[in-house]
Amino acid sequence: MFKLRKSPHFRELIYFASLVATTFGLVLLSLNTPTQLEAIKQNGVLRVATTTTPITYYIRKGKPAGFEYELVRAFAEHLGVELELVFTEGFEGLSQVLQERNAHISAASLAATPERRKQFDFSPAYRSSSPVVIYRVRRGNPAPTSLEDLYDRTIMVRSGSRYAELLSQLEQQYPDITWSSNADDSVLDLLDKLYDGTIDYTLLDSAVFNAHHSFYPGLNAGIELQDPQPIAWMLNRHHDGTLKAELTHWFQLDTTQALIQTLEERYFSRTNPLNFFDTITFRRDLQERFLPLYPWFKQAEKESGINWLLLAAVAYQESHWKADAVSPTGVRGIMMLTNAAANEVGVSDRTDAKQSILGGAQYLVNVKHKIPDRIPDPDHTWFALAGYNVGFGHLEDARILTQKAGKDPDRWRDVREFLPRLSDPKFYPQTRYGYARGHEPVQYVSNIRKYMELLSWEVDTAGARNLLPQPKESKEAAPTPPANRPQPPLPLSNLPSSL
Repeated sequence: MFKLRKSPHFRELIYFASLVATTFGLVLLSLNTPTQLEAIKQNGVLRVATTTTPITYYIRKGKPAGFEYELVRAFAEHLGVELELVFTEGFEGLSQVLQERNAHISAASLAATPERRKQFDFSPAYRSSSPVVIYRVRRGNPAPTSLEDLYDRTIMVRSGSRYAELLSQLEQQYPDITWSSNADDSVLDLLDKLYDGTIDYTLLDSAVFNAHHSFYPGLNAGIELQDPQPIAWMLNRHHDGTLKAELTHWFQLDTTQALIQTLEERYFSRTNPLNFFDTITFRRDLQERFLPLYPWFKQAEKESGINWLLLAAVAYQESHWKADAVSPTGVRGIMMLTNAAANEVGVSDRTDAKQSILGGAQYLVNVKHKIPDRIPDPDHTWFALAGYNVGFGHLEDARILTQKAGKDPDRWRDVREFLPRLSDPKFYPQTRYGYARGHEPVQYVSNIRKYMELLSWEVDTAGARNLLPQPKESKEAAPTPPANRPQPPLPLSNLPSSL
């Protein structure tokens, strides 16, 4: 019987043929495998990991907001896909989500430090920020100007943060710097501890502090501990690099750069005008801007039943009595009405002073109808203003937290203590509407109350009553000052603390 003998050359031929077939198959497979960017577009979803903070993502008046959110939403729209957010906490959570391939990008105002670049890729930088020492201004506590000023002081940062890494490095060279960390402390927790004197210093990125400092008027930024670091989106290293290349292209577009500038103004340029009263500016505005508007505030009071001082104070808080004022979000006019609000009250021209004031008064009446009638004024009004500022769902969340704590959810004095907890990770997960910038409505109402007092004081003590024209529709006299009001003008720093 004839047998085929397999020579060594035959076996080599079979091995070579198998190798060629395998290689060819892999080539065909690679040709049919989409790139990372193609896969995102085919699936129709861009998954982005982020956090819930005032500069990343939060809900404002029932709608998502935040610098990072608006930026990644624009990138998703550029790709023509849906945006899917994955929420986590801290750098560890953001990096873990990437490593587990549960997100394409981490966008949370992350510093692209050399240590992080060893493990991840980054988009082009869209901001820069440096870690700074945050301290409270007080007598006998000068601003820190050198690292030696940190010796033997109480310093606290969040565990696992870049600030903890930085302090560990500094500690090797400056052993007298002692510090502690807590994984449960949010940025607001640390600022609260600093504000009430529990700690001496904390560390934050300058941009992060700038987004919060208007709500902590006694806090300042001191020395920078590093050169400014680039802020960028973080992503896994990928063999084809198509997502990173598309990010590089998108960030270079003029439209993207214009969007970043707009978002910078919207989220980082806000200031609280009442950290300290600027009497000169207020009195100048009173003479130059308010006097021509006074008849319309009085007419609005007659038509709406709302005190003209309150209407004027709301207008100053919103626009500083500028008829042509426009905010980064598109609201405009003296009362800064949105298009929807203007349509609701029949205002056709938001920059017309009379229309804006009368329409704004009617809109405030509509807003007040959303507050339970059982709550008396002035608390009823403070709740209405707070709900308009932060959203009525968030206001209800704060009232529920107030009630759970055994306090009165119908008293503004009690509820204003719990509104800031809507930005605290220990509390907002328990609420229906989630994260909110709870400090803002508290400050908003406080500002308006102070403006009312300051306006009333200026009208009564500076003789402005004799200068104010009365509207034709009414001959009502200006309000009579309370009998217990002191005659000499008080320094503005000594305004009643109850405000």
